[in-house]
Amino acid sequence: MPGMEPFAPASREDETVLLRLAGWEAHGVTAGFTTRLAGNVALHTGDDPAAVIGRRERVGRMLGFAPDAWVCGEQVHGNHAEIVSRRDAGRGARSRATACPNTDALISDEPGILLAQFFADCVPLYFFDPVRGVIALAHAGWKGTVLDIAGRTVAKMAESFGSMPANMLAAIGPSIGACCYEVGEDVAEKVRDLAAARGLDLHGGGVLKPGDGAGKARLDLKELNRQLMIKVGILPSSIEMSQWCTGCRKDLFFSYRMEQGTSGRMMSWLGIKTG
Repeated sequence: MPGMEPFAPASREDETVLLRLAGWEAHGVTAGFTTRLAGNVALHTGDDPAAVIGRRERVGRMLGFAPDAWVCGEQVHGNHAEIVSRRDAGRGARSRATACPNTDALISDEPGILLAQFFADCVPLYFFDPVRGVIALAHAGWKGTVLDIAGRTVAKMAESFGSMPANMLAAIGPSIGACCYEVGEDVAEKVRDLAAARGLDLHGGGVLKPGDGAGKARLDLKELNRQLMIKVGILPSSIEMSQWCTGCRKDLFFSYRMEQGTSGRMMSWLGIKTG
């Protein structure tokens, strides 16, 4: 979708280390995405844990949320959404073993904690209900997307907090674009099955396009997740979508696909500020 890029540096201090979703700041919410220039901030890539924690502490100082206030999920490419609160503060921040297990979406209505997830091509999904004061952050690779993690997250917000999709704001963060993401027929078939079950428009929306080889297709995971958000009742005008492609911009982002599985990870974050 054309328009102004919603994820951008908000100050000289940020430079290109942090890309903030500035439009949500007026609601007392901080949201955004780190870049490659913040360094690898994930603990599961084989990097020195002390170095990773040091980078996390630097990012935490820039955000005003120290790692001990972060809550992280294990991220297993599923669709489980976990409700978290201040008692969960610090989970996964300094050790992956303490992260919320088998969790790819985090939901909270409590100020003072920071939901955090880690990416190198997959799609970060942000949700905010300004009426109920509820936030959610989801990790959507192709597996989580075909499991409709977007819809499951919205349903959990409604079930647990009474959130109404029509009141929500949503955002789709920097991730690999269809320009760089070619999949095989096995994945394409799962996408077609999802589209049939949900009544999605794959072709008009450009979700699936012919790939460069036989049995290959180019998949637009951002647009697919946008359609899934709309299908569960979020207004199209309330969804912001980043144009950044992690595959095209290896100078600014890590890309698992373009770096043959040896990349670091960026972090998405979402939190309700205190005071």
